[in-house]
Amino acid sequence: MRYLTRRSFLASAAALTAAPAVAAPRPAPAPEVPRSGWVDAVVVGAGAAGIAAGRRLAAAGKRFVVLEAAEDIGGRCITDTKIFGVPYDRGAHWIYAADINPLAKLAPQAGVEIYAAPPGQRMRIGRRYAREGEMEDFLASLVRANTAIADAARKSDVACTQALPKDLGEWRPTVEFVLGPYGCSKELAEVSTADLSRAGERDNSAFCRQGFGTLLAKLAASLPMLSATPVKSIESWSRARIEVDTPKGQFRTAAVILTVSTNVLTSGKIKMAPDLPKRHLEAATKLKLGSRDHVALELTGNPLGLRSDELVFERTESKQTAALFGNMSGSTICVIDVGGSFGRDLSAKGEAAMIDFAISWLGGLYGTDVKNAVKRRHATRWNNEPWVLGAISAAAPGAQSARKVLAEPISGRIFLAGEATHETRWGTVNGAWDSGERAADAVVKLLGGPSRRT
Repeated sequence: MRYLTRRSFLASAAALTAAPAVAAPRPAPAPEVPRSGWVDAVVVGAGAAGIAAGRRLAAAGKRFVVLEAAEDIGGRCITDTKIFGVPYDRGAHWIYAADINPLAKLAPQAGVEIYAAPPGQRMRIGRRYAREGEMEDFLASLVRANTAIADAARKSDVACTQALPKDLGEWRPTVEFVLGPYGCSKELAEVSTADLSRAGERDNSAFCRQGFGTLLAKLAASLPMLSATPVKSIESWSRARIEVDTPKGQFRTAAVILTVSTNVLTSGKIKMAPDLPKRHLEAATKLKLGSRDHVALELTGNPLGLRSDELVFERTESKQTAALFGNMSGSTICVIDVGGSFGRDLSAKGEAAMIDFAISWLGGLYGTDVKNAVKRRHATRWNNEPWVLGAISAAAPGAQSARKVLAEPISGRIFLAGEATHETRWGTVNGAWDSGERAADAVVKLLGGPSRRT
């Protein structure tokens, strides 16, 4: 997700020198991984929030385990190297606010290279790029839309579509796509003005040469973790002990950090006893995930004439549009992003339909010969990932305050974390990371003293 402002289109990239070459860090000793029994804390989920929480607990000397239902580590931030033979981020790719992002600062320690995103984006109008005056018109429309949303949020928390200026003209569908399905994986009619206006600036972006998911996996390598271990139930009838059941064994603990997505939280996949408080359940429902997916195409010979990591939109008249991210990290991989209601419907039709749309859409912008240049291909379907069930958690109109509610501890011993609980960095990996550290700090404060080992 990237929120686009006049500044982020026109300003030069902030000075961000790629991480200098560093010696590969010494591998940490393999951690002791509890298989059952007593631990100080259980972390449920090994996405950014769970990894951050685990690292914080480890630093405090606590005995804990991280339980991940999927086989892969990273949640919605996973790098694949098998599909195309090069790093391909199947989920999150942008490292926002790299100058202050904690993950960017940790990358050199992990032996991973971070480099600055190129400045600006381009707009396609039919089979040509927008002229300077046309781009200025779009930028002005985008700025006015953002300003109107922020102004509306100061009065009441309504749907973003209600706040949009009436005179956006031919740029309105494009503005709605950029801010809605591309920006937060939902139509603007489903997004809170207060939530969108409070989202922090996401300029000064960067990328990870080896993949964002690779960075997370390296940061998780020293943690006591069990993958392919879904949590079946969390029972907290006793204030002194919580029981966490998995197919591989039961853990008894004093605290749980629950980092699953809002859609998983409301799905009933994890049985809570007593039930998840109504207050938290309603908050999670108002913060349900939207839909956003990648269709990745290997285009040999650079037939689109794109620079590395170039972002391209189209001036559209309908919701059946996408965003193009070209030549990821200098590779031949081009990623077409689809989202919102159209993206959800397209994903439901299957990978083949998604790929067909992407190739046809590119053909409409660059010529039908593009089809002949496509080699390997892949489409994500995050709505169908059983332990994710969606993309980004954008608050429904009137529900911005649900983020604070969702972050409230349950019975003083179950702490929720994840991008949905962050009030300004929702929808970002660093927002999830911050929330995981927050939850772990609360657990360390709760536990105090040395670890109990029984």
